[in-house]
Amino acid sequence: MALSLPTYAKDILIQNGYVMTMDPALGDVEAGDVHVRDGKIVAIGRDLKAEGAERIDAQGAIVLPGFVDTHSHLYVTTLRGQFRNAEGQFFPVSSALAAKMTPDDVHTAMYTGALELLDGGITSTADFFDNVLTPAHGEAGLRALKDSGIRATMYYGGPDKTTKQRINLDQLRALATQQNDATATSRVRIGLAWRLPRDRNSTANWAMRQQEFDTAKALGLPVQVHVSGEPEPMFDALIKRNYLSPQMTVVHATDARPDQLAALEAAGAGLALTPISEHRVGYGLTQLKHFAGVSRQGLGIDGNSLAGSADMFASMRLAALTWSGADRDEKAPSPRELLALATRRAAEAIGMGDQVGSLSGGKRADLQIVTLQSLNLSGFGGGDPAALLVYSARPSNVDTVIVDGRVLKRDGKLVEVDTADVLRGAEASARALLTR
Repeated sequence: MALSLPTYAKDILIQNGYVMTMDPALGDVEAGDVHVRDGKIVAIGRDLKAEGAERIDAQGAIVLPGFVDTHSHLYVTTLRGQFRNAEGQFFPVSSALAAKMTPDDVHTAMYTGALELLDGGITSTADFFDNVLTPAHGEAGLRALKDSGIRATMYYGGPDKTTKQRINLDQLRALATQQNDATATSRVRIGLAWRLPRDRNSTANWAMRQQEFDTAKALGLPVQVHVSGEPEPMFDALIKRNYLSPQMTVVHATDARPDQLAALEAAGAGLALTPISEHRVGYGLTQLKHFAGVSRQGLGIDGNSLAGSADMFASMRLAALTWSGADRDEKAPSPRELLALATRRAAEAIGMGDQVGSLSGGKRADLQIVTLQSLNLSGFGGGDPAALLVYSARPSNVDTVIVDGRVLKRDGKLVEVDTADVLRGAEASARALLTR
């Protein structure tokens, strides 16, 4: 059950933390303060004054931007643990269960999944919702994201992964007008979850896809598209048909050729890398150095159940270990760069870099506070905490989460959320899906 979001104080002053702004111009501020007013960051420094502000003591903790999930599928949250049981694989199992979801099931899965993201310090998500079976399902997904308090772009898709049916363009237009015309900083916005035709020689199928793309372009919507499984012809089709643009984020692209990545970079498009899910489904290893020439790139979860959990720390760690292991070079990955791929660069990859991803004056107040008071972070004697976060931290170490100036997690617990009730609802929905 969704509860009312906590109202935010006019002023919040976070004090005495190790502030990792992730802004190259500002760097780190030891024993630093962050002043938040009306959902925005207004100042970062030491010994800031803010009369009447709600104060959060971050002494001995690390303050950094909230993680940005560049690509996810939150509706699969309540399918967790079903893949590989009796050798069942992700795509056939998830497709069969997803087809039986009611709008209430969608709301339960996406709301629960968004709360899990928030609990782990992920404050923004690009949610690829490609299970819009009816308009009611589309409304349920949007409502779930709003209810959770997370910042999100809901990429609106079709009823399944076959691409045999056209996306409901009427609802796409209505939701986009409703959400994206509100304000430039609307917390939940709409994009297009676009899939390339399975039969890439089908004129009729391409005509449907073209209509979807043209609609998104006319509405000024961001677009995400998968390039995986059969990456070569998919990527070539994007290039040949001139679809790459700054409004598009290409997802996965694990085996993309250098010339394809060069075309993506030339077009100014973004790239979402999801190492855990790509490894799990056997599509190959995500090796970061392969994508070094792409300016706009960031890490994503790709669905809490497929990744196992909504753990950006684990995604950074896997990306680092894959790189150093493959290169046989411990120094190959930079912890700072990995944190950038989960914050500032991730936000830039999905077109949100002007709002979030780093802590600086004028940006929205999306941040997390990681406490060091736990056994898995014990023994840290000080200095740069980047390696500590990448190699040792877990979601349970996230003490405080703030989105748009609202405190959504405090003292290690989600605020105004009946977690026991959420868990009961998720289990009931999951059991009902298996029964159906």
